[in-house]
Amino acid sequence: MEREIDLKEISDGRLYSSSDMVKADCGDCKGCSACCQGMGSSILLDPYDIYRLSTGTGLTFEDLLKGRIELNMSDGLILPNLKMAGEKEACSFLNGEGRCSVHPFRPGFCRLFPLGRLYENGSFQYFLQTHECKKENRTKVKVRKWIDIPDFGKYEKFVSDWHYFAKEMGQKIKSLGSEGQDKSKALCLYVLKKFYMEPFDASVDFYEQFNKRLEEAKHAAAA
Repeated sequence: MEREIDLKEISDGRLYSSSDMVKADCGDCKGCSACCQGMGSSILLDPYDIYRLSTGTGLTFEDLLKGRIELNMSDGLILPNLKMAGEKEACSFLNGEGRCSVHPFRPGFCRLFPLGRLYENGSFQYFLQTHECKKENRTKVKVRKWIDIPDFGKYEKFVSDWHYFAKEMGQKIKSLGSEGQDKSKALCLYVLKKFYMEPFDASVDFYEQFNKRLEEAKHAAAA
């Protein structure tokens, strides 16, 4: 989900690479789950998030849709997001103690917080959101260590590739207008099926599978 933001208002004014140190470490949260509540449909899930959640929980995409995640329109596409539930509008993966029950394989958005990404010129950099996390006196940690994803170089390439592909597809769908509703719907469902509903093989490198699907999808979209 793209946002029109003024970095001067929400950040410390700096941009970071994955090798930079940044004041993001909140000391294991220590019982705070403020960032896991009241987020509406904003915690979008990319294909790698669904892959990790599925392999980590043993639940299929269809199983996850039964109370854990939901589908919503975002920038022209139908995409999954974490579902908020209950009186506190809390993440469906929070346990009774307010702790994340999928922490080892939590989604990328959760790993990133309180960092954000600024996408420019076919790539991205990180920025620190200074007002989002409720914890004070955060300590410095290297960006890539904070996000803590295996094969980090491949992961960053995936994040960039997925962002720009989804953006391009969303713009293409919007450009079709009301006269192209049938094609728009077909493209939306194609992306949803290709990257989410069709499971990735856990015995094969995820990124190899994703890159193959990405090339197929680009070819299909251009047809």
